[in-house]
Amino acid sequence: MAVVQRKLSKSFKRFFDSEKSSGILLIICTAVSLLLANSMFGANYLSIWHAYLGGLSVEHWVNDALMAVFFLFIGLELERELYNGELSNFRNALLPIFAAAGGICLPALIHFLLNAGTPSQAGIGIPMATDIAFALGVLALLGSRVPASLKVFLTALAVMDDLGAIIVIAILLKSGVHATIAGVLLAFAIPFSAKEDDVASPSHKLEHLLHRPVAFIILPIFALANTGIVVGTGWAQNLTSANSSGIIAGLVLGKPIGITLLSFVAVSIGICRLPLDLKWRHVCGAGLLGGIGFTMSIFITNLAFAGNAEMINASKMAILLASLTAGTIGFVWLKLLGQPAASDVDMDTMDFAEGEA
Repeated sequence: MAVVQRKLSKSFKRFFDSEKSSGILLIICTAVSLLLANSMFGANYLSIWHAYLGGLSVEHWVNDALMAVFFLFIGLELERELYNGELSNFRNALLPIFAAAGGICLPALIHFLLNAGTPSQAGIGIPMATDIAFALGVLALLGSRVPASLKVFLTALAVMDDLGAIIVIAILLKSGVHATIAGVLLAFAIPFSAKEDDVASPSHKLEHLLHRPVAFIILPIFALANTGIVVGTGWAQNLTSANSSGIIAGLVLGKPIGITLLSFVAVSIGICRLPLDLKWRHVCGAGLLGGIGFTMSIFITNLAFAGNAEMINASKMAILLASLTAGTIGFVWLKLLGQPAASDVDMDTMDFAEGEA
């Protein structure tokens, strides 16, 4: 069997390494925000985000203006993946594309079946999303316990999930183009070089410029602004509502089942194949980590239930619980079962079969 060995790009390595630190920072910010919101300083803390600045609340500035920059960065990541990343080779791209489709459709179907015909049906897009920073942060903590191609597979899967979430945002917002959509469109208007790691490319320069501010400023601020959830007396009861049940079941069950099942179907019928160092236990582990919705899920929640503070608060609680559950199970699963076999390639390379034995 002829095998082609491909090094992970420098851009991807930098991206992956920074996501580990970003994910840890997001966890810290979320914990701090929850503690402050439920402390004696809770009212003062929440009032910071509801204060008005230039005619808009601080929370509005964060969720629209700053997140537009975030989506510009997401658009640049997607552009890089399409030109010289995992999605640039159509055959290699098919696996994460099918996986993402399963991870988008099944969670949405679960939520729809539980909420069809009710006001909470608008939240159908909430369990569709995967948080790149959190998911890759958990994966990075596993280090050499997982094969290199799993990093690339999960990244491509998460990027495709983000694209699906962007489409959902566009359909929720029937009245026009949201600032976040404009950010993505702007990314594809910036000149890009198809040469891998071309530092002279305007797109590459902008992505490099935005990476750390997005990872270490914008996303932590978003977490602080949107996870100040007051845990009231009825919080446990709210988790049993149709909307919360749809979110939790969609992220914890729908994501891993949808990702693994559609990937298996695609490989079984010969549409695509697994990289040589990737096993089905790894795909299942990636599916579990795909259930970490967080940033994108919270963002879609704000749009889906705009003006309904009670519904938004309950949805955020469900997202946090589901993301914590999915991340914990995914981490334990891959720690126990994700170790590459001795015959597999090392962590700095990926192998793809280019022929038959």
